[in-house]
Parts: sequence; structure tokens; C-alpha cells
Amino acid sequence: MGTVCTGPPGGEYLSAVNQQLLDPVRITVVQNSPDVTLDAFAVRLGPDVRLVRPFDGDALPAATDLGDGLVVLGGQMSAYADDVAPWLPALRDLLAAAVFSDVPTLGICLGAQLLAVAGGGKVQVAAPPGREAGLTRVFWKAGAEGDPVLGPIARAAAGTGKRARSFTVSMHADAIIDLPEGASWLGMSDMYPYQAFRHGSALGVQFHPEATLATIRGWADQHDDVDTTNILADAAPFEGEVLETGRLLAESFLAVVHDDVARRGVRA
Repeated sequence: MGTVCTGPPGGEYLSAVNQQLLDPVRITVVQNSPDVTLDAFAVRLGPDVRLVRPFDGDALPAATDLGDGLVVLGGQMSAYADDVAPWLPALRDLLAAAVFSDVPTLGICLGAQLLAVAGGGKVQVAAPPGREAGLTRVFWKAGAEGDPVLGPIARAAAGTGKRARSFTVSMHADAIIDLPEGASWLGMSDMYPYQAFRHGSALGVQFHPEATLATIRGWADQHDDVDTTNILADAAPFEGEVLETGRLLAESFLAVVHDDVARRGVRA
């Protein structure tokens, strides 16, 4: 992706990425903690991102004012920590409304946990397996290859000839233990089962496709139960694959948003 492909005589076909540059979509991004940012996705999601920082006093938008898509990032609080983050009830409601309205949505880490809870699922705080930190192997279930966002990643993984898996990075101690009714379970890791799921128009991923190893270093340094040196040493040989997983996911999500705008025939 990102190149101009020559089609039959008399025409050129723009890739999804180049089309996004010509006709950028408007995506609302909710950032829940100062240190959990868009990171590599700041460039990948295009120039028309509206960043909402409720911890800094920003009001959450109404469901009718999300633009063309919604991304909810991670955070340092639990999905139930309404006393610490008083905007969480409204954010859970917003996620439920986005699914009801078929808005393309991506929930990352805490965002995925909030999505699960908003749909009637459950999250366990301080889950017994412990903190999942650093390099993470996500094994794709059969349905992942047909998912509009995860499909390119899962199909690429299947093409390796090994069990379909991709390398990414994680940093979480809470975990989803029940999915919303009717949700599709799409991926698991060695430590936790619910690494990826689809709930209507929303995809939830427990891992961090937006994070670079520099960001993982900063997060790891905040936790006494993480050996920063060891997790970075484990992840460094796979940094290219980690970044590729993130790139594919971001581009696929943008393609879904563009397709949805074209299907609706109007801009949000």
C-alpha cells in the first residue's frame, strides 16, 4: 500500500493510503491518560484526527458528533475506575452508542475493555495470570481472516506456514473475561484469551498496535513488576514485525472508515 498502481490503459488506481491523503476521514480519538498517546498512529490515522483528552477537561462528543470513526486508547486506570476517571461512564455509553449506530470503532487495551463492558461483557481487575508486558504473540482464530480490519494481518500471518500468529506489544494487568453477547472472538495470546474481538462495527484489541518500543520502555519503567531491560531485549529482534502489525491494522481500519463513508454517501 502507499503506491500508485497502473491499471488498464487510460486509468490509474490509487491505493487506499493515497486516497486517504486526497480525501481524509475525520476520526475522533479519546485519550484517557497523558502517557498513553496515539504514538505511531498519530501519522497513520491521517491529518483530520480530533483528539479528545477528558483527563484534561475535554468533554466527550455526542454519538452524533464523532465524525467518520472512533478510536478509544488505553489508560492507566481500570475499566471500572469511575472514581478515578469520572468520564468513564459516559465513554462506555459512547462506545455502546457507536456500535448501535454502526460507527467504525477501534478500542485499544483499556478501550477494548471499556468496549467489552459497554456491551455487557466483564473485565477482571488484576487478573491472576499477572501483567502481560512487552512482546506478545497473538494467535488468530479462524474468523480473523474474514474480519475487515484484522483480515490483512491474519492472512499475512497464515502465509508464514506456521500457526497463524503476529507479533505485537502489550502492557496490561486487567483482562477481559467475558465478551459481549454475540461478539466474535478473533485472537488470543499465550497469557490471555481475549486479545481481539469484534462487537458489531467495533473492534477491540487488548494489545497496543500503536505503540513503539520507546513507548513500551516508558510504560515498563512505571511498574515494579516489569523488568524493562529484559522485555526490551526480548522485543528488539521483532521490532520490525511489531511495527508492521501496527501499520497493517491502522491502514485496514482507515480503509473500513473510508468504505463506510462511501456506503453512507454522506459525511458525518
